[in-house]
Amino acid sequence: MRRNFFVAAAAAALFIAPPLSNALLAEQAAPAGAAAQAPASPPAGTPAGGRAIQGGGGQGGGGTPPADGRQGGGGRGGGRGGRGGAPAGPAPRNAQGRALLTTATPAEKGVWTPNFSITAPLAPANTVPFMDWSKALWQDREKNELEPHTRCKPSGVARQFLTPYGVEFVEIPDLQQIYIFDIGGPHTYRIVYMDGRAHPKDFTPTYYGHSTGKWEGDTLVVDSVGFNESFCFVRRGLPHTEKLHTIEKFTRTDSNTINYEATIDDPGAYTNQWTGKFTLGLSAGQELFEYVCQQDNKATELMVGDFKSVDRSSDFIP
Repeated sequence: MRRNFFVAAAAAALFIAPPLSNALLAEQAAPAGAAAQAPASPPAGTPAGGRAIQGGGGQGGGGTPPADGRQGGGGRGGGRGGRGGAPAGPAPRNAQGRALLTTATPAEKGVWTPNFSITAPLAPANTVPFMDWSKALWQDREKNELEPHTRCKPSGVARQFLTPYGVEFVEIPDLQQIYIFDIGGPHTYRIVYMDGRAHPKDFTPTYYGHSTGKWEGDTLVVDSVGFNESFCFVRRGLPHTEKLHTIEKFTRTDSNTINYEATIDDPGAYTNQWTGKFTLGLSAGQELFEYVCQQDNKATELMVGDFKSVDRSSDFIP
């Protein structure tokens, strides 16, 4: 009975995205010939000092690689052509000339997936300003992931994009909202409010937090607070607290590439703010599909690690 409930709830959510996408893309799409050359990718910067989050670059793809050789940030993107085989062209634009995070027309399908290994860290470990407790917890999670995402829980910030199935952006100008649909995992969606509202003073912390956004040229800048501690905000299990405050930037550089950058400010877990980045590539011809996370998901390597057992009644999740 419980399993049937989860399956039915997940399936019901799947009917939302395709109608919205088709109807709204037609409204956003620019007339023929309106596309213009996308701006160049912003240069990498350095972490900003102080507690207030700065908008600038970061260290996701730079710095000295950690001792184990893992790389952070970066990616293959760079306009080398989408996964559907089409060479990169200019970013599609709306009637006002601003780059879209969606495809150009309803007839063109596509979702966004990482342009690098989905298990790569957001930034090299030796550039992350850990506190002692957060570093110790991260090191334990490297061996014993027990990641909530494998139990079909929503995962905010960068983790939402680090799946093999990708995400789809849907902008609704009339509501002044942008939806980010997560195709795999919990198959949920995140709302970015574009109407200029402030974050609420009192709220219940959630997996995605409360997000407000604005456009700076062709870059969507998303400010988020109000996270709970029940998820991992990156694939490699970096800790966070309810003090987490993030600034994310999404820049459509060409038809096949979005540059993603996240500035992390959590005075409960890190001694300073820090920034990581990666690129998303367009998987042309793909779109949202039915996905039931609860169905026969074993993923034992992400649930057990070095532990001999976990608190569950069977191999199935949940």
